[in-house]
Amino acid sequence: MSIIVIGGAGFIGSKLVRKLQKKEENIIIFDKLSLGSLDYIETDKVEFFPYDINNIPLVLETLKGREVKQVWHLAANSDIPAGVANFDVDLNDTFLSTVSTLKIMKEIRCKQIFFASSSAVYGYQKKKLYEDIGPLMPISNYGAMKLASEAIISSSLESFLEKVCIYRFPNVVGVPATHGVILDFIRKLKKNSGILNVLGNGLQQKAYLHVDELIEAMLFINQNTTNGMNYYNIGPSDDGVTVKDIAEEVVNQVSPNAKIYYEASDRGWVGDIPRFNYSIDKIKDLGWSPRLSSIDAIKRAVLEISTQEGKQ
Repeated sequence: MSIIVIGGAGFIGSKLVRKLQKKEENIIIFDKLSLGSLDYIETDKVEFFPYDINNIPLVLETLKGREVKQVWHLAANSDIPAGVANFDVDLNDTFLSTVSTLKIMKEIRCKQIFFASSSAVYGYQKKKLYEDIGPLMPISNYGAMKLASEAIISSSLESFLEKVCIYRFPNVVGVPATHGVILDFIRKLKKNSGILNVLGNGLQQKAYLHVDELIEAMLFINQNTTNGMNYYNIGPSDDGVTVKDIAEEVVNQVSPNAKIYYEASDRGWVGDIPRFNYSIDKIKDLGWSPRLSSIDAIKRAVLEISTQEGKQ
């Protein structure tokens, strides 16, 4: 019996694969390498195919004769501004990748899917983000396609799936970093060590979780839930940190003499959520709690990513 990880050569997927390898699972990765890299995985210990999951005939041909017990779907567009500029980016990479995954699962009779969703499904809400609040009105195409993916997975549970786990991520940091605010700041300072220009006024406040704790939480949810629909916020216990906090931490570690310049807007780009208050009461009730605060996760990630960038 095999486990499929879609997006398994990416930031989160590659960390998940390493954890699954320790459990001696037989792992099949599909990743078209838009952001992922073969450098992030041990290709001699997995079966890797650089295929777009939307190429259903090719994927089904590859899986012919195999038994698959579960699918982890972590593939998506992670560039929110790009998705706003071009509808097709999130339509294809975020939503249709989910539709294709479900079609493949139905064909091969796999009944368990574990799906990486996002806090972006909630939109801009001033109230605390519990899993069961509504209505959910995303303000980015990325959030909209994640929410649509949740919906099509839910309907598939009624027809052929047995177990669904949906994880609503906060902002996730750590290595191998492929995108995100910390990587962006570090690369800006590498180009000009004296100036850091920040998108927005720096007061945007969000929850941040280290990728190692995210993987731990996802596996915990899988092991401690039963068949049916399971959906959980995953994040730190605090209300998050501001972009200003992150900029100052990056400057402190990477280029202490740099000047930081902010814009007037409370949002860095179209679809940026300036502030949210994220509840993790549900996963705490299940028995899991994070060890790192948002700022601790940021400090650790800045060190890790600056080291990663220094090697390049």
